[in-house]
Formats: sequence, structure tokens, C-alpha cells
Amino acid sequence: MTAVYLDNNATAPLRPQVLAVMTEVLAEVGNPSSIHASGRKARARVETARGQVAALVGVSAQDVTFTGSGTEANALAIHSAIEAGFRRLIVNPTEHPSVLETVRATGLPVEWLTVEEDGLVAVDEIGERLQAGEPALVVVQFANSETGVVQTFPEVAEVCRRFGAWLHVDAVQAVGRIPTDAARMGDTWALSAHKLGGPQGVGALVNVTGRTLTADVRGGGQERGLRAGTENVAAIAGFGAAAAAASADFDAVSRQQVWRDAALARMEAAGAEAVAPGAWILPNVLSAAVEDWPSAMQVMALDLAGVMVSAGSACSSGKVAKSPVLEAMGQARLSGGVIRASGGWATTEEDWVRFADAWIEAYGAFRARRQERAA
Repeated sequence: MTAVYLDNNATAPLRPQVLAVMTEVLAEVGNPSSIHASGRKARARVETARGQVAALVGVSAQDVTFTGSGTEANALAIHSAIEAGFRRLIVNPTEHPSVLETVRATGLPVEWLTVEEDGLVAVDEIGERLQAGEPALVVVQFANSETGVVQTFPEVAEVCRRFGAWLHVDAVQAVGRIPTDAARMGDTWALSAHKLGGPQGVGALVNVTGRTLTADVRGGGQERGLRAGTENVAAIAGFGAAAAAASADFDAVSRQQVWRDAALARMEAAGAEAVAPGAWILPNVLSAAVEDWPSAMQVMALDLAGVMVSAGSACSSGKVAKSPVLEAMGQARLSGGVIRASGGWATTEEDWVRFADAWIEAYGAFRARRQERAA
């Protein structure tokens, strides 16, 4: 049997239409900054993709700046806000490491928001903090990369707008999985192509409300002076193709909710605990835990059964450590035994069934071995 791939939150398989357009572009020659015919053709590829990415999130093409990753887009937004005078940082502690490490590296004090057991930050707390001090950069991700918990947008955006905050949204995991409207939900958004079935190594920062951005990478006028260096035309074209495909096929993700829920119910019956029950979870994400079965052992047991999942964010899943996301949620008891399964555009119902089958069998074997040792 073929392997089951349920780690789309780490990276999704390349869509066929993305591979096709990238193959075409790789066979072409031309620097998008050149004014001759080949250069103009390359420029057209970039601008077509810019429009496709913009359409996915409901903004104008001029609002999109291509970057090398979602991580870089997060950094560009955070550094730009600080350069613009927003030196007060209010941050959700369950953010992706690319946000957490960037704000810590600024050397500025960070005010951490409270996270409830369901993974949500309180809109009222954001308002109270903003009302009590100077204008701030607020960072709240749209959907958590580990748990799939979707924050309460557009309410978060509305309270930030009311108090003049710069709201940056890491929307990497949400865009293309659920309908989103950037025009109503923040000032800057970070996106990434490879979560959508596009190539790795390309992302975008969406400047929703026209904030002043300051380049991190200097030395050229590319991307309207915001990101120096010759554009990766093939990757950008692939990003555009992935965005267009995702825009036309939300059902490929939404239909997984039923399959995911069925798998989770079977796992709970066998002894697993759902993470953030009752919260709005992305339809393609299952996050569950067993208190006494370490995450790394679960991932390895499933891998041996031909099922690929992860223990959390891909930027930290290679480390054997407890989940800081669950600890921030007050779920320290489960933080060492959580796994994440995440579907994508190519995932089938059979994939979710086989995942649940493999997990239940592996957990049963684990419990049997433990009982034997206890005897």
C-alpha cells in the first residue's frame, strides 16, 4: 500500500498545475528587471502571480510583496512596525516560532496575551491592554499551526483598529484552507506558497491597509524596493498557480472535516484526548494527545506503519520537547504526548481511516508492552 501523508501543515504536495507552470518558466530566460522582450515576459509572470495571490485573500495586487518564505514575511512586518514607531509589542504566545523568535530578538519588552484552554486569546484583554498604553504592534495568528485553532476574527481586527494598533496576522495556515478576507482582518498578513500546494521557498507579505514597510533585504529595487534580489520567477509563478487552484477548490479541504471528526472519535474511544475541544478548528487538522505516550514515539510508530504525521510545527518537530503551544494553553499535562495530523488538497477519506487504524493499533501495542513490564 502507498504511504499516507498527513503532514500538510508542514508542507503540501505540489499541485499538478503548479508543476506545469513552473516547468514552463524554468525553460524560459529573462530577468524581470530587464526591459527587453524576455525580461518583460518574466515580469508578466511575476505580476500575473501577484494578482492571483491577491485574489485569494481579497486585496489589490499592489498590496502583495513576494518574500522567500512566510517566516521572512513575518519578520518584514514586525521590523517594519518597529521602524514605524510601534515599539510596544503585544503578542499571542502560541504564535509560530518565526514570530516568537523575531519579537524576542528585537530586545524590546514583549507583553504576552493570555491564552485560554481552547487556544483563544481574549478580545477584551487586547482592548484593555491597548487602552492602557501607547499604540502597539499586536501579533495574532489566524490559525495555529499545531492545533488548528482559529482565532476570533474579525473581532480581533476591530479592537486593534479602534485603538490604532498595527495588527500583524500570520495567516500561513488559514489561507487556502478556509475562506479569508484580509481587507477586514488586520494591517499586514504573512502567506506561504508551500502550504497551498505551491513550491517551497516563496511567501508573501500582504500590506492590507497601506502601512509603511521598511526593507530587511537591501541592495536593489525589486518588489518596489521592499525586497532586494532577483525574483525567483518560477517559484512565484508556482505560488500564483497554487493560489488560483486553492481559490477554486475550498471543498477539497472543507470536506475533510467529516473524515477528520470520524478519525478523532475513534481515537478518543481508544484513549486519546482532543486538543481544544469546542474551539473552531481548521477542517484539515487533527490535534490529539495521550498523557503517557510521548509524541516522538507516536510519530515513529505511525511512520513504521506507513503514516506520516508530526508532533507540532515543522520548525520544531525534529526536537523531542514538550509543546509550548499546549503549555501556553494550560495543557501542560498533555504537552509531551500530542501529535498533529493535517490533510491537504490531495488527501482522501481513506487516508484518515488508515491513520486512525494505525494509531489505534500502535497505541494498543504500546499499552500491552507497558502492562507486560508492570507485571
